[in-house]
Amino acid sequence: MGRMPSEVMQHELDMIWQSIFTWLSWAIVAIMLAIAFRMCVRQRTPFYLLACLAAGIAAFAEPLYDVAFDLWFYDVHNGEPGAMYSHFTAFGVVQPNWSHSGYIILYASACLYAGRRMYEGSLRRKHLFLIWIAEIITSCVFEVIGTGTNVYTYYGPYELRIWNYPLVIGVLEGTQVVLFTVLAVQLWRRVSTAWGLIGLLAVFPVTMFGANFGLGAPIIIALHLDESEFSSGIVWAATLLTMTLCILAVNGASKFLPRPFATPEPDGAPAPKADAVAAA
Repeated sequence: MGRMPSEVMQHELDMIWQSIFTWLSWAIVAIMLAIAFRMCVRQRTPFYLLACLAAGIAAFAEPLYDVAFDLWFYDVHNGEPGAMYSHFTAFGVVQPNWSHSGYIILYASACLYAGRRMYEGSLRRKHLFLIWIAEIITSCVFEVIGTGTNVYTYYGPYELRIWNYPLVIGVLEGTQVVLFTVLAVQLWRRVSTAWGLIGLLAVFPVTMFGANFGLGAPIIIALHLDESEFSSGIVWAATLLTMTLCILAVNGASKFLPRPFATPEPDGAPAPKADAVAAA
């Protein structure tokens, strides 16, 4: 955080766009939760609601991400701090309450539109890469708006930006969605009761920080090298390396896609029957 320019900290927050981000994102989450609840009732499993809950709760750890990736939420209006609709501050970074709705939208949506098909074993490698690409595009659209309308910024010396948004961040976020969804569905396939799905609360931070701090390690380190060792060429190399690692991770995750019903898994885990769902 020591590299953060003072002009970033004093940058004016666009109050209109803050309101749009807050109310629109929570409205979208309300729709998602209604859909998730209906799917839970029909399929007799709490999987979808718990996936949303896991993402929402994990947003409390957002400050760790902010420090690693040089993300700053603007908090100043008319020269005075305290303008952000915030519920806490950590590491000096004010946290907007819409970070929770943002997490649910970006990270849990794939569980709703692809979770059941993945559970049934009908998704293959090409489908997983299509989900990955769709999630990268979604992330870019969501965050390009935020960084382009003076709501927040990635102030680090990134390369390959789209309207102030580092593309490598979008690739990492899309990869996190894939890893979380695959591992979440694998847990769903293996638990015998609905209570077992509480484990989704742990699955999310494992994949969230495993993806971003693991696969994203090259770009994190490149951004924070000492001045005497820093260069834009290193950042470019780290950006491309991180993206390559993400491709390898998605390809690796495809090896863990559940197989169709009644087909034994490679690790010997029993496959659920066609009419089996986790019941309370």
